[in-house]
Amino acid sequence: MSSSLIPAFGAAGLAIGLTGILWFGTSTGGKVKPLGWWWTLFLAMIAGASFKAAGPPFDLVSTLVNDLLGLFSEVVAHATLAGIAMFLTGVILYKKLTTRQVALIGLVYFHVISGAGGGFSLLADKINTIMQSFA
Repeated sequence: MSSSLIPAFGAAGLAIGLTGILWFGTSTGGKVKPLGWWWTLFLAMIAGASFKAAGPPFDLVSTLVNDLLGLFSEVVAHATLAGIAMFLTGVILYKKLTTRQVALIGLVYFHVISGAGGGFSLLADKINTIMQSFA
């Protein structure tokens, strides 16, 4: 019998579990009310950190985001991750989004802020440290 309150998910297990919660929790029809906006964003960022911490093949999400960011920076010269993070912050806070859209943007947002440096990366670093301890 384990004396731990939190079971040993590991980063990959946590990523899979949170993805399921986000997918089914952002639709209606179940016994439980759908996830709220802030919970969706929070869980999406934790899931993003979990995917990144889990390594291959689960880091496919972070690899895809990095490839898209590289493509974006080729199209928009001198675009920095900090600038993209600021843009996504505006989209998240001011654009009317469904919770499913918040979940998808939240996954991308974690990867952007984790590479942006400065104040944007503080939260990302803490989340990533926690997820590394689950691995």
